[in-house]
Amino acid sequence: MKKLFTLALLAVVALGAQAEEKKDSTASNKPVFTVIKENPITSIKDQNRSGTCWDYSTLSFFEAEILKATGKTYDLDESFVANKTYMDRAIQVVRFHGDCQFAQGGSAEDVLATMKTYGIVPQGIMPFPGSLYGDSLNNFNEFFSLLEPYVAAIAKSSAKKISNQWKAGLQGILDAYLGECPKEFTYEGKKYTPQSFMKSLGINLDDYVSITSYTHHPFYTTFAVEVQDNWRFPQSYNLPMDEMMQVIDNAVAQGYTVAWGGDVSEDGFTRQGLAYAIDTKKTESLQGSDMAKWLKMTAAKKKNLIDSLGCTVPEIVATQELRQERFDNWELTDDHGMLIYGVAKDQNGKEYYMVKNSWGETGDYKGIWYMTKTFIAANTMDFLINKNAIPKNIRKKLGI
Repeated sequence: MKKLFTLALLAVVALGAQAEEKKDSTASNKPVFTVIKENPITSIKDQNRSGTCWDYSTLSFFEAEILKATGKTYDLDESFVANKTYMDRAIQVVRFHGDCQFAQGGSAEDVLATMKTYGIVPQGIMPFPGSLYGDSLNNFNEFFSLLEPYVAAIAKSSAKKISNQWKAGLQGILDAYLGECPKEFTYEGKKYTPQSFMKSLGINLDDYVSITSYTHHPFYTTFAVEVQDNWRFPQSYNLPMDEMMQVIDNAVAQGYTVAWGGDVSEDGFTRQGLAYAIDTKKTESLQGSDMAKWLKMTAAKKKNLIDSLGCTVPEIVATQELRQERFDNWELTDDHGMLIYGVAKDQNGKEYYMVKNSWGETGDYKGIWYMTKTFIAANTMDFLINKNAIPKNIRKKLGI
């Protein structure tokens, strides 16, 4: 019994030592950031249970643009944009007889198109997100369970002719869950329409362009990136990957932000606020295992391994060919919109973009993500940017 007790005690000590070693390893590999360049942004928001990252990230971009241009801080209303966008999208779906997608997602172009066509309002004019149905933040579960079948019923109707009244019904649902968009309002003692308020913000909406990088279209031309949420078919300028990255770097260096859209479904994108373009072959070899073992790992085990490696995790080499391959085989997907606003480096000299998210003040960095430049190069779908942030030699190639 005494021998068994001694062995058990030794086992506990050994386990404790292993746990401490793992803890120390994780702590030593946790990145320590030094800011290289950080541009002003507005406060962190929370989209909560709604597929509106496109709305939050792009309005954050325009808030930063206004801040840069005028020095004034605004909190623009995501519900106004969502209300107008979902009606526009429903009209298109009905026109296509349902042969296109109606969904919560969208693109930066939806915000830009809304502001150009309908204007914008500041927060506080419309009801606070979620408040109309007794929630403290957005929750689109019930909302879209009504909205999607409503649009589908009209779009797939067997009638030879439909009335225009379906729009009134749909607008009623939008207003019930998002709030009615005002025609006039008073802000800081002055009366506005959404259009006149937009004009007062001090930015030119014709200054904004979209950038992407794929080889299935010629470089230095424009095309609509073929993803479902680009339902307005916005044109993006197509650049080689290296020049696409030069645009982002130049923008940040010149005090601009970038409304980024891309893939965050990769193992290297963590909920703690980090994103690495993990080279899984090199990562599994570090553990003395083979690729088959890596692929069979549970998501939790992969996460623990990635967390333990931290900033030493091996990354892929991002290439134009790899981007195209992953886009064509559905690996590179259009998952999320965020705001790039700065650059930092870790203790090993690796550079990361500082990126504002819309999930509230979550993760180790209170709503900010540090995403390696390799991750952004590999996983960018497209991004919206002020054309004045593009290097002059690249603008010349694009004719803008």
